[in-house]
Formats: sequence, C-alpha cells, structure tokens
Amino acid sequence: MMVIRPVERDDLSQLMALAGKTGGGLTSLPVDSATLQARIERSLQTWDGSLPRAEQGYVFVLADSEDNRAVGICAIEVAVGLQDPWYNFRVGTHVHASKELNVYAALPTLYLSNDHTGSSELCTLFLDPDYRDGKNGYLLSKSRFLFMASFRDRFMDRVVAEMRGVSDETGHSPFWDSVGSRFFSMEFSQADFLSGTGQKAFIAELMPKHPLYIHYLTEEAQAVIGEVHPKTAPARAVLEAEGFRYLNYIDIFDGGPTLECDIDRIRAVRKSRVVNVVKGKTEAEGPLCLVANSHYRQFRVALLPVDPASGSVQLTDAQMQALKCQPGDSLRVVTLFNENKNREEKTA
Repeated sequence: MMVIRPVERDDLSQLMALAGKTGGGLTSLPVDSATLQARIERSLQTWDGSLPRAEQGYVFVLADSEDNRAVGICAIEVAVGLQDPWYNFRVGTHVHASKELNVYAALPTLYLSNDHTGSSELCTLFLDPDYRDGKNGYLLSKSRFLFMASFRDRFMDRVVAEMRGVSDETGHSPFWDSVGSRFFSMEFSQADFLSGTGQKAFIAELMPKHPLYIHYLTEEAQAVIGEVHPKTAPARAVLEAEGFRYLNYIDIFDGGPTLECDIDRIRAVRKSRVVNVVKGKTEAEGPLCLVANSHYRQFRVALLPVDPASGSVQLTDAQMQALKCQPGDSLRVVTLFNENKNREEKTA
C-alpha cells in the first residue's frame, strides 16, 4: 500500500537517489548530500515547532507501507521570502506614446518581482520513474492539500507553485541563454545548483532592477515564457484542476510559469470532509479518494475507494496500521478527481 508520510533522517540515501534521476531543473532537490540533510533536519524542526515561520518547511515522501522505502518526494514551504528574498519575473506591459507623432506602442516586459513574498509554496515534487504508474503521481501531489486543510492555521492565505520551464535533454534553456546568461556569466546548470543549495544572494546582486523588453529576447526565449517542460505538463494539469492559475509570473532562470491560488479555493481543501474510522472492509465500488489521518506528527495519506458522503470509512487492520489510525479516529476524505473526472485524467 502506497502511503504519504513525513520525511525521516533515514531517507537521505533514497532522496539522493531520487535527486540523481531528476535530470536537473528541480532546484529544491539538488544532488548534494549536505543540502538534502539540512532540508530533512529543517523539516523535522518544523514539525517539532522549533523554527520561526520564516524558516518552516514540510517535506513528505511517498513510501510503500511494507518496506518504508521513499520513492517520491513533495514539500510545502510555509512562507517564502521572509528570510531570503523570493524572486520571479512579472510579465507586464510598458506603454510608449506620442500624441504629436501619433505613435502608440504597448511593449511586453519582464519586471523583477517579490510579489509572492509571504505566500506558502508547493515545491520539490518528484516521483521515481519506476513508480509512475497508476495514481501515484496524483497521490504525491494532492496529499499536501489535505495536510493544509487539516492544519490550516499553519499556512498563508495564498499558495504558489513554480513549474519547471522548457529545457532540452542536455539541460539547455533558451530563456536562460537570452536572459540569465547575460547577467550571471555562468552556465544554467551552475546557477540552478547554487539556487537549489540556498546560495541566492547573487540573484539580487546581479539581476537588473529595470524592466527588460521581451522583444529584445531571442524568438526561442520568447516562445517558452510561461511554458512548462514536457515532463512537467502533467503536474501543471493536476494543479490547474485544483484551481491554480498562471497570472503572468515566471521563473527568472528558465521562464517556467508560477501558478497560484487562494488556499481556501483549492478544490481538495474546499471539498474535503471529516469522517470517522470504522473497522471493516473498504467498499471496492466507492470513488477513489484521498484519505488522511488527523495526526500532525504522524500524518499519513493513502488512496482508497470510499464514499466521501458517508459519515464513516471502513478500514481493515492493515489499512488502519498504514494510516496510523484506529476505530473512532477522525479522517479527512476528498475524491481524488473533481466532478469532471474524465477531463482531468486526460489533461494529466
């Protein structure tokens, strides 16, 4: 049985293995043992309540309940930009006009922005390619919404998610070549690694503070603004089905879109219900649902066919053990897909 659980110290070697399979572009999961170890420790300290909000971040892994081996990772940053500046580009418009010459031009521009400071962030979503069958990817991505719904006061009103931008199989990014390389004088992979390992001061020091005219970029760079890497398209579709939207903010390195949504408007947050555990046999005919326990430090989420409209969920002993619950406990339940299930499955 595949279950989402909080990260543990013993997961380090498995996270290193996962990082080696990303192919680059996932700055928050670098192939760097010290960085990943620090990330695990920060997550554990967040659960312990020993960090200020500006430093808090939760890391979850997808594991088989039988051997506990981590095969996927996802995370939530509680409030970005309160400690280290959080940058992106805002795609805007600069107007040039002359009544005397009868000239009017509205030119698209890129503005360096900190507009998402103080938002919660979905990040570090990656699933081992060997486990990308069935609904594991949906479970990994959407499980975070049940955690946010159950512990709403620990998160901010707005949630953002940076999507990986377009790059080829060698890691070449047309947006970086036309923008970042002009100011950083380094390879995309190096800047990507430095950002992922927390060395972000150079962004503020080297990026221009004035707007950049998009028409000055290469056609290849213009074409990928707000577009996602082909492998990231399913993750984008999953978030958009939950209510996230692209509102003209992009990553400063690869031009990938930043999606955002008010936390209380996320489908899984709005429509989840709290029910009780009853010992029994799960109904095989029920719709596939995300089922989460109500324990903060022992949080668990799994996919089970249950009736979310019922006031209770029947679980076997094995399922209760995997979800760290017992008869009479509260569970939070929501259907895996929205009402228009077929559309969501096809886009994802």
